[in-house]
Amino acid sequence: MQIKTKSGRILILPTPEEDAQITAAALTDPDNLPLTDAELSQFKPMRGRPLGSGKKEQVTLRLDTEILEQFRATGNGWQTRINDALRDWTKHH
Repeated sequence: MQIKTKSGRILILPTPEEDAQITAAALTDPDNLPLTDAELSQFKPMRGRPLGSGKKEQVTLRLDTEILEQFRATGNGWQTRINDALRDWTKHH
């Protein structure tokens, strides 16, 4: 079976037989059992990004390419690390 997402992507769903095989395989793993309906009902749906602190302001800033590459190379959170570096600079100047 196929379904089409809002974005237009086509997702191929497993057949009932494939789904049964997947479920049977999952049930044999004692370290990673599927969640029960009671456990699933405890989750609260969330939408979008988490709320920020309200202390930051979005700006446009032009930085040297080399600087951006170095911060981006450190992985997720690079914008926060730039903010921390600027905060540290203001404390010393």
